[in-house]
Amino acid sequence: MMANKPGHRRFGNIRQLPSGRYQVRYRGLDGKLRSHAVTFARKADADRTLTLIEAELTQGTWTDPDRAKIKLADYAEVWIAQRPGLRPRTIEIYRGLLRRHVVLYIGNVPLSTIDTPMIRDWRTRLLHQGVSASEAAKAYRFLRAVLMTAADDRIIPRNPCRVRGAGEEKPEERPALTVRQVHELADRMPGECKRVLVLLAAFASLRWGEITALRRCDIDINAGTVTVVRQHVQLDTGAVVVSSPKSRAGLRTVVIPPAILPAIRGHIDGCVGKDSGSLIFTGSRGGVLRRSNFRRAVKWSEAVAAIGAPGLRVLSRPRARFRCCHRPVSLGRSPNPPCRSPGNGLSTAVAVRRGSQVAMGSGSCSPGRRSGRPSRLGSGSTRPRPP
Repeated sequence: MMANKPGHRRFGNIRQLPSGRYQVRYRGLDGKLRSHAVTFARKADADRTLTLIEAELTQGTWTDPDRAKIKLADYAEVWIAQRPGLRPRTIEIYRGLLRRHVVLYIGNVPLSTIDTPMIRDWRTRLLHQGVSASEAAKAYRFLRAVLMTAADDRIIPRNPCRVRGAGEEKPEERPALTVRQVHELADRMPGECKRVLVLLAAFASLRWGEITALRRCDIDINAGTVTVVRQHVQLDTGAVVVSSPKSRAGLRTVVIPPAILPAIRGHIDGCVGKDSGSLIFTGSRGGVLRRSNFRRAVKWSEAVAAIGAPGLRVLSRPRARFRCCHRPVSLGRSPNPPCRSPGNGLSTAVAVRRGSQVAMGSGSCSPGRRSGRPSRLGSGSTRPRPP
């Protein structure tokens, strides 16, 4: 960096205001003349600031102070609108977090003034206002993503969301079911349709939106498989939209245990329309089956309490799918046979390996693993699995 010539400044200029303080002026990358937001009592301080600004411009770390004047709420709205490929439900979740937890507290704050202590104070206020730790973590992760984009766009010098552990969630353990409990729960359902829904959801490991979006063409009874290509998503407005699964891994074909194939076949033959696009499970009027209506119709809370699993959710997010001892697997993956611990009461009729009945050995292993190490859950248990 070349030194300034006597009486001449290579970059920017410093002028003394009528108040006696010194003001720094310089041209940014766009050629626009800017004045520094702070004036200085000493010319040496102004000169040092101007040198730092020149170094930032040279190193590519300079941020435009005019762009950083935008308010956080406005920038977050633009951020949501410009995110490619967001699903309708994800947009609702982001806007809900913004409205409930960001706008009310720091929404009117310019990006340039947001720092880590402010973020820490904001999170503390959320928790003190009764917001759950899980919801506060979601809000923090959302805000961190927004401000990371602002940092990448060089609107702010760095992301101020640096509160250790603020984005971590520690959800409570949910009830685990044995295979016998799954069958008991299915038998408590009023009507064969809802009984089949519980069996297929549990043993094919389907989310609520996936199983309610199944059509006749998605189930191959002869091959004993169910193919997931779509899901139903209910928005806050009550509208139900058809969407693809959450990820590419969600597009899958799963083997159905032979033990429940007769029930599925009977349901399809007797209750499902002949058209290939007919829904497998419908509401009372033939439309989309909604979770709230299902809970009410089957008296879900009473049913799960009766089998010893109070609080079990109806295939809810984010741990939406059941994981059983036979662990339904997608076609093309390693056919690891399941094992069971002695005394778990699991019969060979329900032990399934790639859709085939197998004899169970002694000991315990985690289905689907290549290693044969003992499962922490033990076999014969069903636990909601993260999507």
